[in-house]
Amino acid sequence: MANSFFTRSFFKRACTAFTIVAAAAFAPAQADAWPDRPLKLVVPYPAGGASDRHMRLVAQLLGKELGQPVVVDNKPGGSGTLGTSAVGQTAQPDGYTIAQYPMGMLRVPHLQKVGWHPIDDFTFIAGVSGYTFGVVVRSDSPHKTIGDLLEDAKKRPGEITYGSAGVGTGPHLLMKELADAAGAQLTHVPFKGSADVQTNLLGGHVDAASDASTFDKFVDEGRMRLLVTFGEKPTKKWPDVPTTKSLGYGVVGNSPYGIVGPKGMPPAVVEKLTQALERVVDSPENVALMDQLNQEIWFVPTDQYKAWAVETFEKEGKLLQRMGLAAN
Repeated sequence: MANSFFTRSFFKRACTAFTIVAAAAFAPAQADAWPDRPLKLVVPYPAGGASDRHMRLVAQLLGKELGQPVVVDNKPGGSGTLGTSAVGQTAQPDGYTIAQYPMGMLRVPHLQKVGWHPIDDFTFIAGVSGYTFGVVVRSDSPHKTIGDLLEDAKKRPGEITYGSAGVGTGPHLLMKELADAAGAQLTHVPFKGSADVQTNLLGGHVDAASDASTFDKFVDEGRMRLLVTFGEKPTKKWPDVPTTKSLGYGVVGNSPYGIVGPKGMPPAVVEKLTQALERVVDSPENVALMDQLNQEIWFVPTDQYKAWAVETFEKEGKLLQRMGLAAN
């Protein structure tokens, strides 16, 4: 009996050892074969906005780099967190489902209880860009400057409305900071994404919009007026438009974003994606679109990108606490 048990135990250990060695030998070959089918890139905003415009170009160029199509899947909602959080919760960590990771992922968990963790549930692949934010009104608006808008809001507290892409997004928080700095009271109207914001502004459903620079085409067409931007310095495209900093409000902000996948992705696959994304970010097509959208190129590789996310998550929590917006 003892010999039989020893024989079975030895056989089991031998099989286990063989499996481990075989898996280790197979992993590089598997990574070399990746990808052998199309990828899906989840964009947590509706079609037509700045995020969608950029991510569709990234998908197109990334597909060329990897030799497989990359299909964009728009899943808006939750202030830009619904689609991305779903990837972290349900997608297989095989590299075939990735997602845009907006700043809302690092803010919303401080604002409300969520069923996912913004760091632990994801594999951080690379940072790619960041939005330029500004405040726009319709071209027929009586508000010619941001000062006009804020002064009107002081005289009519709560009557002036503005749209943003959701509660806790950069444009929402920056506009709140600006209103607080000016001693004005504005009413916030959240939407699912920039495209919805622009549609509702043009339709007269809100008085203003605090948004990413997806408003560029409407400003260029003369249908909207850009009152102010939130960057450290004026934009290249609209150098005559003042910044909130230059006007003395002390409100400055942008919103970097990148690409992530579910936790547990193979390091070799992550490395392939990172290298391909670096080439995409540096491509002439991407540079041209960044100029058009007034966005900065912000390529940050895997380890640095995760470190940035960890640090930013902590900072956002402290900021929201100071603003009285953090959930208990």
